[in-house]
Amino acid sequence: MKIIVTSLFVEDQDKALKFYSETLGFVKKHDVPSGKFRWITVVSSEDLGGTELVLEPNENPIANDYQKKLFEQGIPATMFGVADVQEEYTRLLEKGVHFSMEPTKMGDITIAVFDDTCGNLIQIIQQ
Repeated sequence: MKIIVTSLFVEDQDKALKFYSETLGFVKKHDVPSGKFRWITVVSSEDLGGTELVLEPNENPIANDYQKKLFEQGIPATMFGVADVQEEYTRLLEKGVHFSMEPTKMGDITIAVFDDTCGNLIQIIQQ
């Protein structure tokens, strides 16, 4: 058994698709109409056959509340692995990304946290 799809609630699917593809560098895999929304997934450009991230609309009041509470508490909604946190931090800063936590060494790992502009904090980690 393996994880093939995971979801992330977003406030605006178009804005999220633009951020996750143009700013972060993910590749759009699916963009299919689904009622008043779309089934949009992105994958890592380093693993086109890997786990898909669904950019899920937060229309449901429970999803909306969950997303807002995580953000208010400073809790990242998900974590992405990177080869070099400092390099990724610098690259994203140059693209105007706001970080709530600069690269921080914690034992054998280094992490940083940024705002995805779509209602989420995202943690990046170098192991």
